[in-house]
Amino acid sequence: MNPFVIAMKALADETRFSLLCLLLQHDYCVGSLSRQLKITESAVSQHLKVLREASLVNKTKRGYFTHYGVDREQLAELGKTLERLSNTPNEKPQCNHMGEKHHTCHKGGSN
Repeated sequence: MNPFVIAMKALADETRFSLLCLLLQHDYCVGSLSRQLKITESAVSQHLKVLREASLVNKTKRGYFTHYGVDREQLAELGKTLERLSNTPNEKPQCNHMGEKHHTCHKGGSN
């Protein structure tokens, strides 16, 4: 699957998006994230796993605890891809059914 799609799917979940926003401010361990979001540590771990698989979050061991942070380069690449998409030129469609009775292409609709 396309890495961009994987990352977008990971961020489409409200809890994972909230985790990412917290991790942009500070690196946290699972326990701290759990307390801030008021969800179980197990749930936080599962969400972090999805974000790691999307290459949006990395982890570092600090003594006994593992801390998580945002891979800002990956996040920036995601933003650049979105920007490129937003700059895609809108071309007039090649329509092969102009004479049909209920034709909507010229009105901006779809068939």
